[in-house]
Amino acid sequence: MNTPPIATVYDYAGVFLVALATLMLEILVTRIFSVTLWYHLAFVAVSIAMFGMTLGAVLVYLCSRWFTPARVRLNLTVSSALFGVAAVWAVDAHLRLAVDPALITSPLTQLSVAYGVIAVPFVFSGIAISVALVQFPGQTSRLYAADLAGAALGCILLILVLDLVGGPRAVEVVAVVAGLASLAFLYGLYGAADRRQVGRSVGLTCLILIAFVATFRLTLDRSVRELGYEKGGRRLKPYYEKWNSYSRIAVAFPKQEPPFGWGLSDTYRPTDALNQLRLNIDGSAETVLTRFDGNLDAVQYLKYDITNIAHYLTKAGRVFVIGAGGGRDVLSALVFDQRAVVAVEMNRAIIEAVNDVFGDLTGHLDRHAKVRFVNDEARSYLARSRDRFDLIQISLIDTWAATAAGAFVLSENTLYTTDAWKLFLDRLTPEGILSVSRWHGRPVPAEMYKVTALATNSLRGSGIPNPRQHLIVVATGLRAGEAADAPGVATLLMKRTPFTEAEVTTIENLAEKMHFDVMLTPRAAADRAFVSLADERAIDEFVATFTNGDLSSPTDDRPFFFKMDARLLNGLFRVVGSLTLAFIVVPVFLKAEPRVLGDNVGLSVAFAAMGLGFMLVEIAQMQRLILLLGHPAFSLSVVLFGLLIASGLGSFATERLTLAGLSSAAQTRMLALIGILTIIGLVTPAATRAFQGFVTPLRIGVALLLLMPAGFFMGMAFPIAMKIGLARQPSLTPWLWGINGATSVTASVLAVMISSAWGISAAWWSGVGCYVLAAVAIVASARQLERHTV
Repeated sequence: MNTPPIATVYDYAGVFLVALATLMLEILVTRIFSVTLWYHLAFVAVSIAMFGMTLGAVLVYLCSRWFTPARVRLNLTVSSALFGVAAVWAVDAHLRLAVDPALITSPLTQLSVAYGVIAVPFVFSGIAISVALVQFPGQTSRLYAADLAGAALGCILLILVLDLVGGPRAVEVVAVVAGLASLAFLYGLYGAADRRQVGRSVGLTCLILIAFVATFRLTLDRSVRELGYEKGGRRLKPYYEKWNSYSRIAVAFPKQEPPFGWGLSDTYRPTDALNQLRLNIDGSAETVLTRFDGNLDAVQYLKYDITNIAHYLTKAGRVFVIGAGGGRDVLSALVFDQRAVVAVEMNRAIIEAVNDVFGDLTGHLDRHAKVRFVNDEARSYLARSRDRFDLIQISLIDTWAATAAGAFVLSENTLYTTDAWKLFLDRLTPEGILSVSRWHGRPVPAEMYKVTALATNSLRGSGIPNPRQHLIVVATGLRAGEAADAPGVATLLMKRTPFTEAEVTTIENLAEKMHFDVMLTPRAAADRAFVSLADERAIDEFVATFTNGDLSSPTDDRPFFFKMDARLLNGLFRVVGSLTLAFIVVPVFLKAEPRVLGDNVGLSVAFAAMGLGFMLVEIAQMQRLILLLGHPAFSLSVVLFGLLIASGLGSFATERLTLAGLSSAAQTRMLALIGILTIIGLVTPAATRAFQGFVTPLRIGVALLLLMPAGFFMGMAFPIAMKIGLARQPSLTPWLWGINGATSVTASVLAVMISSAWGISAAWWSGVGCYVLAAVAIVASARQLERHTV
């Protein structure tokens, strides 16, 4: 009988580095997808990574004659080297294949191409990890721990790499890390090789070096240095570009053009062109940097923009700007001679571009005596602050950039929830105003209907009666010659106290002067739908019977204001399901022995349930904790790092478990896992609200307390079940890997579907239910094993 190989320190190092590079590539793809596709498709990168890695494990199973214990280090060396090379080429190919996200509606679309291209490097990564975990059976727990620890470090390291080298070029760092993993395995191969294998090892080393050198030489001058396209269109070379973990910003070359406004009145007559810079965020959202030399007369046009009508009711007030962007709302506050401005911007790269890189053009607004810029998430800042403001302004702020964590949380904007708006109301002075500007479609302004419904429900939730008395909605009018369905911009004003007659008259007179349409005031309405939406007795029936969209008000548990089209989610699920079924489930099932599968249905159920459960719990908790942690960089580093480190420790803790008494050990640990998941599920919403206003170190500590206990026991479940599988039937292992990977792949999309339809809590409790099913199956399989070994 052949003795299984024993893993050395070099093998542990290699597994650690492969996992590190894999997580770096996975998160990098989310950033790139956010620019080349759309933000809501970025989370597909999670599914792609898991699909590729699972397919790699399947290939190890199907090609078992090649993947033998005798070749374990040779296969590890080759697969990790190919992972690094393929990562560079796959990213390069994706950046050259102009996928049009508008065509992604079914499995037979360009998404399948993007999916397949990016999955290739993950296949080689999956081969490496699978070979290590399967062919070093005596050290499975330790190797799994090294795998998770490497992945945890990878999610932090990528943040630093993106800041240092930018977006696409970060893949070169991934390739270097994979190359180091290959060298670690190669060193172990030298130590284990007999004299006949030394020559092969030397030749293999030369081939690896040639592959890496060729890859870097051929790609350094290709599109891996920069984007070839964005959102399906050709990318123009920017004047300035910066990547970080939150977004990619690109500033176009300066040009003289008419003053920019979101909703300028047609009564404004521009006299001189302005020197303006357009700052693009992830190829879709845009803000403007305006030339400002301190002369406010040059920017008086801002008084004609519908987004600024609240300033006509606020005199010498304190203004809080959510989403400082290019500084346009800050300039507006200065034009109206407000007393002070606090401008919060989540993306440090934008603040640096406005105040440092192009500070000479923008007038260094951060140095103005009335202005203070803050790099923070608005809700988190306001929750910690006890300041009160006379005006809180939100002008067409969209989180269309998938953060590194955004791949997992779908990047929906938590500014547009009833919980957020109740906080905003609480941070207003008694006569303060919340101003929210959004797109006004015609003939049915569904988005402004939803904004109005959100305002009404926020007032109701704050215990404020008669919502209509606290609301005003004004929209831009149709310009001469415009089509009847030409879209516009509208602004909603909301107060804690009722609008006075004088305030309503001021807005009505302003609208008449500016040729704006008054859609709703406490005493008049141009659209009866707004009347129903502002009436606490009629709103529920109107929302329920509205047929042109979902007008239900988002909450922190279901923060989907920009709700994804169900057809898109269904299309994504079909893509993922079809590829998973065709390339993972069917091949493994056809090669598996029917008798073995029939005798181990319980284990199959356990591994399928664990795949679903882990992803559902992970994604749901990321979605919830982003509210507590605030900045996406914190969400990424804390959630992924904490969960993966804890899971690695849990896996390591199972190393000493033996088959004797395994059923008792499994039962104890699985019951503990279910109990902890239940407690965390109940506590997390309250903890998020209670600690949101505390300092960052304390919020990180609370997040870790809500992550690591569950992660520790979740990390135990997989190796315990694998011990049972190896003891019952070693040939069953690939099938168990395959079914676990298949359900994990589909769960990454399923979690988003559940959250979108029924809320984040529903996704969480679905994951808990999966672990209950897994616990029953694992304990039953362990007891069956004990009976057979007695």
